[in-house]
Amino acid sequence: MVSLASGHERRTSPWSQSRRRYLIATAPRPLDEIAELVAFFEARRGRLHGFRFRDPADFKSCAPSVQPAAGDQAIGTGDGVRKAFQLRKTYGAGGEAVARTIAKPVAGTVTVAVAGVVLAPGAFAVDVTTGLITLNTAPPAGAAVTAGFAFDTPVRFDLDRLDVTLEGFAAARVTACSLVEVLV
Repeated sequence: MVSLASGHERRTSPWSQSRRRYLIATAPRPLDEIAELVAFFEARRGRLHGFRFRDPADFKSCAPSVQPAAGDQAIGTGDGVRKAFQLRKTYGAGGEAVARTIAKPVAGTVTVAVAGVVLAPGAFAVDVTTGLITLNTAPPAGAAVTAGFAFDTPVRFDLDRLDVTLEGFAAARVTACSLVEVLV
C-alpha cells in the first residue's frame, strides 16, 4: 500500500489471498512438555519442513462452535461427467467473496452432498494430502455439490531457534513461537 501526497492510496497485493501467521506463546509448562516441543521443532529442522496445524479460530467448514454438515460449502456443480471436486471454503459473499483451497482435510470428517442428498461414506474418496474429493458417480448436470469438513492449515516454523525460559526446577516456557502458512 502506498499513500500518495494527495491522501489517496494505491493498493496492490502480490498474493490473491491472505497468508496466515500465528504467534504462539506458552505459559509455564512441565519440562517434559517443553522437551516434546523442542524435539518436534528439531525434527522439522526449524523452518525447513512444514506440518499440519489446527487453527483454533478457523478449522471447520462452518463456525467453530458448530459441527460440519454436508451442505456447508459449495465445491462445484455437476455436469454429468466430472467426478473430482476440490474442497474449498468461501469467506464473504457476493463479488467480494474469496474461495480458499482446502488441501489438508482431517480424515474422517468430510461429508458430501449432491443436490442436497448426503452421500454415504463409501460413495466418495477423500485425498487428505490434497483435499480432492472423487465421487464414485458423476453428479448430473446442474446438481450442486457441497461438503462439510474439518481441516488443518499447512504451516512451518518461522524462526531458526526456540527461546526457552526456565521458570523453576521443573517448569519452563517458550517465549514466542512463530508459524507461517505454507501455500500449496
